[in-house]
Amino acid sequence: MIQPQFRTQLRVLDSLFLPSTSLLCNQQSTRSLSHLSRRTARSLSGTALSPPSTSRSSILLLQQQRPPQFPSRTTIHQTQLQVRYASHATQGRANNGTKNGAGRRLGAKKSGDQYVIPGNIIFRQRGSKWFPGENCGMGRDHTIYSLATGYVKYYTDPARHPDRKYIGVAFDKSDKFPLPRNAITKRRLGMVAVPRDIEQEKANKAAKEAEIVPTLRPGYMYRVANWQIGRVAERAGVKVPEWNKKDRFAAWRRRMERRKIAAQLKDAKSKRKGKKNKA
Repeated sequence: MIQPQFRTQLRVLDSLFLPSTSLLCNQQSTRSLSHLSRRTARSLSGTALSPPSTSRSSILLLQQQRPPQFPSRTTIHQTQLQVRYASHATQGRANNGTKNGAGRRLGAKKSGDQYVIPGNIIFRQRGSKWFPGENCGMGRDHTIYSLATGYVKYYTDPARHPDRKYIGVAFDKSDKFPLPRNAITKRRLGMVAVPRDIEQEKANKAAKEAEIVPTLRPGYMYRVANWQIGRVAERAGVKVPEWNKKDRFAAWRRRMERRKIAAQLKDAKSKRKGKKNKA
């Protein structure tokens, strides 16, 4: 019988090809495979008279019983390596917040005649399209903000610059910019102007025009009050010329008068001391 003999040969081959230990080298595996190929060739030549079904079954058995060959780390080709790079998410929540950029938040934050307090941002811009006017300031990013409490005014001032546009803050809603060049400067006190009482002014005027009468002062003496003495020149209509700092001749004359007065006082003091010593 041919088939039993072939099975015994396969069992012998199985015992040869099974690895005895897990630390076999690549060279031993290649030698065993070459030995296996030689023996299988001999067995196939000896069993040429058997039907083709037996040869096919023997080849399948050999393929199933052959130990798997794993390539070593050094034999792995570079094209088989896979590298996965970190990538930013292209959809979803990651990109929803980037659509509203800085350019969409520019422009007027307060309209004309709108009430503002110090520190309120009035206009955001890139570059100086608008300039700060009355009671306004400009930040380092060209943002115009309020410096006082009032109402926003957009205006132009040809006297300051023919082409520039200004933003200011008026204390009263009825005020109009630009203010006249000789207009009175309003103080930033947060106070409201109140008209004066006319009757009070009349009473003060009557008190000014009254006669100067000496009154009894401490020390049992009648004398005029100091405030009345100070207003004598005003009653007489004497006008004192304004002091001019550039008029150095007038300054020299005053300086000489002061020195004379100081010398006279010094002489008077020395005379008094001499009289006391004699006494």
